[in-house]
Amino acid sequence: MGKAGTKIVKFRVPIFIISLLLLIPSGIGYIKTRINYDILYYLPDSIETMQGQDILAEQFGTGAYSMFICEGMSNKDVAKLKEKIQDVEHVEKVIWYDSILDLSVPMEMLPDKVRDIFNAEDSTMMFIIFDTTTSADETMNAILEIRQIAGKQCFLSGMSAIVTDTKELSDREVPIYVVIAVVLSALVLALTMESFFIPVVFLLSIGMAIVYNLGSNVFLGQISYITKALAAVLQLGVTMDYSIFLWHSYQEQLKFHDDRKDAMAVAIDLTFKSVVGSSTTTVAGFIALCFMSFTLGLDLGIVMAKGVVIGVICCVTVLPSMIMIFDKVLEKTKHRALLPNMDKLSDFVTGHYRFFAIVLAVMILPAAYCQNNTKVYYDLANTLPKELDSIQAQDKLEEDYNMGAMHMLLLSRDMTGKQIREMTEEMEQVDGVKGVLGLESVLGSRIPASMIPEELTGTLENENYELLLVNNEYKVASDEVNAQITQLNEILKRYDPKGMLVGEAPCTKDLITITDKDFATVSSVSILAVFVIILIVFKSAFLPVLLVAVIEFAIFINLGIPYLTGTELPFIASIVIGTIQLGATVDYAILMTSRYEKERGSGKGKLESIQIAHRTSIKSIMISAISFFAATFGVGLYSNIDMISSLCLLMARGAIISMVVVICTLPAMYMVFDKIICKTSRGFKVKEAAKNE
Repeated sequence: MGKAGTKIVKFRVPIFIISLLLLIPSGIGYIKTRINYDILYYLPDSIETMQGQDILAEQFGTGAYSMFICEGMSNKDVAKLKEKIQDVEHVEKVIWYDSILDLSVPMEMLPDKVRDIFNAEDSTMMFIIFDTTTSADETMNAILEIRQIAGKQCFLSGMSAIVTDTKELSDREVPIYVVIAVVLSALVLALTMESFFIPVVFLLSIGMAIVYNLGSNVFLGQISYITKALAAVLQLGVTMDYSIFLWHSYQEQLKFHDDRKDAMAVAIDLTFKSVVGSSTTTVAGFIALCFMSFTLGLDLGIVMAKGVVIGVICCVTVLPSMIMIFDKVLEKTKHRALLPNMDKLSDFVTGHYRFFAIVLAVMILPAAYCQNNTKVYYDLANTLPKELDSIQAQDKLEEDYNMGAMHMLLLSRDMTGKQIREMTEEMEQVDGVKGVLGLESVLGSRIPASMIPEELTGTLENENYELLLVNNEYKVASDEVNAQITQLNEILKRYDPKGMLVGEAPCTKDLITITDKDFATVSSVSILAVFVIILIVFKSAFLPVLLVAVIEFAIFINLGIPYLTGTELPFIASIVIGTIQLGATVDYAILMTSRYEKERGSGKGKLESIQIAHRTSIKSIMISAISFFAATFGVGLYSNIDMISSLCLLMARGAIISMVVVICTLPAMYMVFDKIICKTSRGFKVKEAAKNE
């Protein structure tokens, strides 16, 4: 009996009290952790588009910007509204018609392309510039205040407005995600475990671990809203295995010990040894996300890796303490588990191992092809609910002004007026470009420079740069706008090698390029890390190849299904799901392999060892997978944020696919490759005269 297990059982009450007290600082930390709702914030600082954004903020005082449409209002009323908006804290400038000319001057004085930017049939548009960044709290507060000032006939669009609505939607939904995950997991556990009360104990223990994890995020400064939304649900699903392992180990030890404390002490030590190996692979999978250039992966990876470690610690300290404290209640609420005996299923799988081996061999390459050709999308705003104010405003902008993403050009001040005019004329010939707005285009031939307010000239130029706005009709992340950006950059660099093209669409184009590379990097790092851990745990050269191949087959199927159904996935899903599924469900394979190694190492024959490993593992795998499925599937169905919904549904489906693949194909791989496994693994001993060979 290990000393650690004995001490935990002895000090179970103090451990439980301390665990409750730790919820207080953790709760404070959770409240104080800032949440970032801007996906583009996580692009690397080294790329030109992000450097350009910094220049805009530092030298022009230009952070976020929004387009503000006023419908059915007179010019005088619009001017009054503009003054009110200008007074909102953190609104740097509001550019409208009267920023260029006095209202007494006929609008016909403006060049056509400038006039068309600000006016449609029954509406006019302002360009609002903030002095803080897109997702800054100050910007979002300013957005809310502008909406309060404006009437129903006004529409505020732009990335900051979308981020503000995403924040409100996410803040409303995240608590419901947790409730859904807890209720559905509890239902599954109540039906599949031996006690109606054990789900309560499991979920309280895991809930504490989740609060500790979320509270400790305060040391990171901020986390993404995606990380916040997924962390609790994902930690619940991933670490549930450990609680199930401890409970089953405890129930097994009760058969050999009269004293329940002794049984729990042994169960703690045995669980810790088995959980360390499986949790290490899960942690490795999440750490692989930290190798992404797109640092949302670092954000999610650190939080989830930390969550798994905290989950393991709570599993061998808080959970056994609670089981011992509530032991009488657990005994009184015991019932017969609804999961039937799986021996017949096990016999069928091992008896038809050739069929399942052929299925894996035949399907793995087509599944990999489907996965590699699944389409992804990058315009996350397009999948938000249509009733959001920002989405309605964006639709209004497209319908009335035929306006897509607006780009900004930062030009060196050493460029001559002639060069700027020639470059502008060339850019306006690029498909989708409606016009390039700068001082040259504002002045035209009819407006003398003396008539241009200093407010406008200060907005469009300083001692180092001149700023031009590119009005464009293509949507963010579309193939058309990406081709357009390539052409505009080629023209820009020809005239001004130091010039920069910035804005939401150029940033998104960089995002596409970066995440394509990240997918390959994360997949390679996660596979290599899991491979090495399995190699060390089992001291085997061949088992890592086998286990990783089986789980990768399950991942190929999961991510290949959207290709067959014609479904597009959010870009982040294609990167992180494979890693999450590998790290979370390789535990199933490790659990079965550990028992196979134990039986084979004791001298039992191939078939008998595989049957014992399969029969003893199948229920734990099913309970864990179904619980993970329930927690994530419910959230996936409920969420109105497609990024969250898609990720959860993929995780739910991945858990079931991994369960089926491990249960059906892993025993077949043991049967086919048993000799190679035994020869390349230190823990396997084969008897020559084994009966079941």
